[in-house]
Amino acid sequence: MKNIIAAFFILLAVCFQAQNLERLSKEINEEGIALYRSEMASWYGTDIFRANYEKMENVGGYFSYIDESVPKCIFFSKENKVLATIAFPTNYNSQNAKLDLKERDFTPVETEYFTIRQSALATIKTDTIFKYYKNTNFNIVPLIKKNIKKVYVLTGPTVNNLVVFGNDYLITFNNKNEVKDVEKLHNSLITQNITDEKVGKTVSGIHSHVIENWQTMTPTDICTLMLYQNLTNWESYITISKKFTTIWNSNNQTVIMKTEDYKKMAENILNRNNDNKTDSKKNAE
Repeated sequence: MKNIIAAFFILLAVCFQAQNLERLSKEINEEGIALYRSEMASWYGTDIFRANYEKMENVGGYFSYIDESVPKCIFFSKENKVLATIAFPTNYNSQNAKLDLKERDFTPVETEYFTIRQSALATIKTDTIFKYYKNTNFNIVPLIKKNIKKVYVLTGPTVNNLVVFGNDYLITFNNKNEVKDVEKLHNSLITQNITDEKVGKTVSGIHSHVIENWQTMTPTDICTLMLYQNLTNWESYITISKKFTTIWNSNNQTVIMKTEDYKKMAENILNRNNDNKTDSKKNAE
């Protein structure tokens, strides 16, 4: 009877852990998609704005956000007035984007985004946790969801044929829009060429995580993978840490498992392949 009870609690613990990892995977995936949607609006919004606005010396900055499912990119002046609003369809087709160059005040929602964006910019300039690397720049991505306010800071390349992971940060705010915490998401900058001179076009990639609070794939990893998917055509990507291994595929499905389980699975697959090779050799003889 004691063995049955013990087995029951072990099974319960395994199921509970699996549910927790599934929930965590969903949360990270959704956050990564939110970052991706904001960055896509910024990428295409910048191109449209530059092609249609001449007085660039008036520009103070920009940010993007989702307005009732509509991705919008906002450019504002040095006097903190909106200079342009670019609204996109969900597929981000620039030909169907709506450009409004009418100068106006921020809406209440835009004021919230602008406030934490400017606070994050000031923090980047003063906090020594932020590192700068050659041929890169920082992308500031404010997110507000259910009154939780945060800004992700991603590092993007300024050269071609390169995907950059790492050197990214998360700034969280309290309900007064004051900085509550600043943390690194990766320990360093990680780069991967889209095309390798020796082997040609790469099909996947892997990097490791060592920061204790970020042992799984991060929302910034997922955002980067989605942004560059049309250039890399990567079918999958893996992050691995002491605790967890995360596998992302091109359908934007993410699976998190314990690293020890992942290693056992990989070992079983390797052994099975070796057994198949041995059987094939015997049959050939």
